[in-house]
This record gives sequence, C-alpha cells and structure tokens, in this order.
Amino acid sequence: MNKLIGIFLILIVLISCKNGEKVKTDRLVITEFKEIINDNYELCKPTKNIKKVLVLFGGFSEKPEDIKRKFKILEIAKKNGIAVIYMNYNQRLWLEENEKKNLAELLQKIFIANKLLTNDIYVGGFSSGGNIALLISSFIIKNKEFKLEPKGVFIVDSPIDLVALYRSSEKNLNQNFSAISVRESTWIIETLGKQFGNPNKDISKYEEYSIYTSKTNNFENIKALKKTKIRLYTEPDTLWWKENRKADYEQINAYYIKRLSESLKNLGFNQVEYIATKNKGYRENGKRHPHSWSIVDINGLIKWIME
Repeated sequence: MNKLIGIFLILIVLISCKNGEKVKTDRLVITEFKEIINDNYELCKPTKNIKKVLVLFGGFSEKPEDIKRKFKILEIAKKNGIAVIYMNYNQRLWLEENEKKNLAELLQKIFIANKLLTNDIYVGGFSSGGNIALLISSFIIKNKEFKLEPKGVFIVDSPIDLVALYRSSEKNLNQNFSAISVRESTWIIETLGKQFGNPNKDISKYEEYSIYTSKTNNFENIKALKKTKIRLYTEPDTLWWKENRKADYEQINAYYIKRLSESLKNLGFNQVEYIATKNKGYRENGKRHPHSWSIVDINGLIKWIME
C-alpha cells in the first residue's frame, strides 16, 4: 500500500513539473517578442535589448504578409535581437519629393511610437521596393531633422534605371514573345511615358527621379549614401530570361545593377557589394524565377547587419 502511495506521489510531482515548465516556456514566448499590426506596417520586435532595426519594402503589389511569407528572415532576426518592420508601402517605382517627406515622417513616427533604435537601422526591398529603400534612405540621411540613421541598404533585383526599363519594354512589345512580358511592358510604357515623357526624346525627367541613369551615369538621388553600407543582390541568369522572355542581358535588371555598382565604386563608395547569385531564384510555389526574394542568403544578410 505504502509503495502504491509513493508511486502516486511521484507521478503528481512529475506532472506538476511538466505543467510548470510549459507555463514558463509560454511566458518566455510572450515576453521576448511583440507583434504590432496596423494599416501602415507590421512590426515584430524584442521586448527588450533591441540590437538593430530592419525595415523592409515589398515588390510592386506586396503587402507585409506577402513579404513575411516570401522572405523568411524573421526567425533568425529574432535570434539576433533584430526588430523587423514590414512596410505596407508599395506600387511605386520612384518617389516624388512630397512622398519622400511623407514616408520619412511615417518612419519617424513608427520609431518613436515603438521606442526603436534610431541610430542602427537597415533598410531593404525587393524589386520596386528596393528603389524605395535606396531613395528613402538617401533622403533621410540628407535630411537630419528626421533623426534616423540608416547604416545599411540592400536591394533585391530592383529596376533602378527607369530609362532602361522603358526601352526594354519597347523591345518586349516589338518582339511580342511572352504574354506576361507584353502586359508588364505595356503598363510600364504607359506609366513612365505619362509621367516623364519618351526618354528617346528627353531623359531629363527620368534623371530627376531615377536611382540611376546609365546613359549619363547619373545617380544624384542616392549620393547621400556614400558612407552607407550597400548590398546589391541580383541573379543574372541570362539563359532563363532568353528562354522565358526573349530578353537580352542588356534588358535585365542585373546588367544595370552591375553598372551602378561599378560606377559607385569608381567614385569612392567604398562599402558597395555587388552580389550576383546562381540558381537561387525560386518563387514560393517552387517555380524557377531569378527575380525573387529567395536569391538573398538570409544568414549572410544577418551577418552583414550584425557586423
């Protein structure tokens, strides 16, 4: 009888310990990281000891939940004490001056409201989101009143040269090879033409708003980034583009990203890295596509941020 009572007591103690451990684990999950969601952004941040802040801009139609799903950086960011802001700010290839000011004010409010570090910020974006990342980072650095200090900026296969984008679209329409390409190219020519005119006649408006104009080696809009770490990710898979879009090397983003990298380095931008990947571009459904978030080595990016 005493033996049975002893076994029963041992079981009670073990069950109590397990329950205690479960409660403790749950509390750790709740207190270590906090998620904030509103119309303008989603924020995942450590509740204490924030080491860095990463701001992400998605591609043309991507919302925060899309960036989270396609760019799986959050778990490793958590392990390194990095707060991640997923911006709900898209559908832009360039920024007007008032848009830069409004976006800078929005970012400032986000940092103040959430008590985030303002002097150790990294900004990145995919496709058109990379254009926004470069433009807003340069604007904030140049305008000290916002009191935000981007230490690093990265882009993922972004269309940085709007003149080249227009001319590539013209060629795509003439070839009429891919339905996707024709649809995108039609929209690009209509949008850029309406805003800036035909660059074959005058490129001055394009130079005013573009990240880079290779024809004139103009990158006035990002000059303030000279002392900032910059990473330029792209996957120059010329065979894929030729087979799927009938596009030449001079038509793809990688060509102009490489040229920008070379131009910046020649003019004393000493912290620029051109990162050309191979066979890393895949969409979330497993389909091969070099124009994808997946070309970024997340571990390598985190190491770069933490350095």
